[in-house]
Amino acid sequence: MISEIKYKKQICEIGKRIYDKGFVAANDGNISIRLCEDEFLITPTGVSKGFLTPEMIVKVNAEGEVLEGDYRPTSEMKMHMLVYQERPDIQAVVHVHPPYATAFAIAGIPLDQAIMPESVVYLGSIPVAEYGTPSTDEVPNAVKKYVYHHQGVLLENHGALTWGRDLEHAYFLMESMEFTAKINWIAKQLNGDRELSKKHVQTLVDMKVKMGINGNSPIGVDTEAGVHAMKRISPIEKGLSKQDLQTIVENVTKNILDELKKNL
Repeated sequence: MISEIKYKKQICEIGKRIYDKGFVAANDGNISIRLCEDEFLITPTGVSKGFLTPEMIVKVNAEGEVLEGDYRPTSEMKMHMLVYQERPDIQAVVHVHPPYATAFAIAGIPLDQAIMPESVVYLGSIPVAEYGTPSTDEVPNAVKKYVYHHQGVLLENHGALTWGRDLEHAYFLMESMEFTAKINWIAKQLNGDRELSKKHVQTLVDMKVKMGINGNSPIGVDTEAGVHAMKRISPIEKGLSKQDLQTIVENVTKNILDELKKNL
């Protein structure tokens, strides 16, 4: 049985990692660990995650009441407790603001493309939880519908949240999320965010099941025989030719000019 002091030191170590990686700035982010059914360790409010010490870590119960510690617990404790309440198998939660993943959260774009085997198997699909004001019940309410079938979420216009079987697992899921977001963004700049075929994805999902990894996965795309990956094209892109687009632009331009002439 790991002692509480070792858990506190682990939280400080993970806090230093997320700070050094630029996943947080100033006093952003929060980390927690479940000790038992009604006792949790959680980071304090107003303290940089890169400079935590064990005595700063606060012990609370499921209602958020402080059991031990001289600091106030993070104001975003409610979303941590929601995860623990809904998922008895979860032992740790990490909330940070990694730049690429947070950019996807701000754009409202989920990380659900089958761009790499590793992200399909290990991370799975990451949805966007509807925006909620930090520290209120709005955030846990938004997270609740995703906590059963995913390993983390993007928090709309806010950041990212992951949960795991232990703190190391929850942290590595966050690392994987940020790496996936970065690769996805770079591929999009090249207009080459090609996804694996549904056939390949299904093979990966079968591997995932055998490995005992839970959570929804991207589905991939339909491709022709022998084509392993292809860029997903939206219905509007499929339905409009270059001539169609040119005609639309010309008509809109003409309408605008006609309206301007009327008002001259």
